[in-house]
Amino acid sequence: MPYSILFVCLGNICRSPLAEAAFRKEARRLKLDVVVDSAGTGGWHVGEPPDPRAQAVARKNGVDISALRGRQVKPGDFRRFTHIVALDEDNLANLRRLSPADASAKLSLLLDHVDGREGQPVADPYFGDDDGFDLTWADVTAGARGLAQKLRRGD
Repeated sequence: MPYSILFVCLGNICRSPLAEAAFRKEARRLKLDVVVDSAGTGGWHVGEPPDPRAQAVARKNGVDISALRGRQVKPGDFRRFTHIVALDEDNLANLRRLSPADASAKLSLLLDHVDGREGQPVADPYFGDDDGFDLTWADVTAGARGLAQKLRRGD
């Protein structure tokens, strides 16, 4: 069975679409058979495209995320995906609260997959300037690489 990964932040317009993009790029590079998606724990941006600044940083790094649309985590996601990866501890706590009794997905923080970064959040760039999106891209890329390597090894 191929792996399936859901990246989750609060609104699904900044960090989680960037994590989805970075992981897709890394999975292609490693030729991993994987399904990738992103969602938010909140519903404020359902149906909206990613933040223009997130689109710009993704495009600058060779990935087009303009077709993505925000969606909210659903109970079925906990059975549909093998891994649900939160971008910070608050969203991880919300995922644990939302997780149904028959959930099968493994929950983690994205930076738990980077040696020395365990437990750290990917900073939310939404209220900052454009430089924050570059930092977020660096973090999600590091997390995507670490997670992809673990999956490749079967961890």
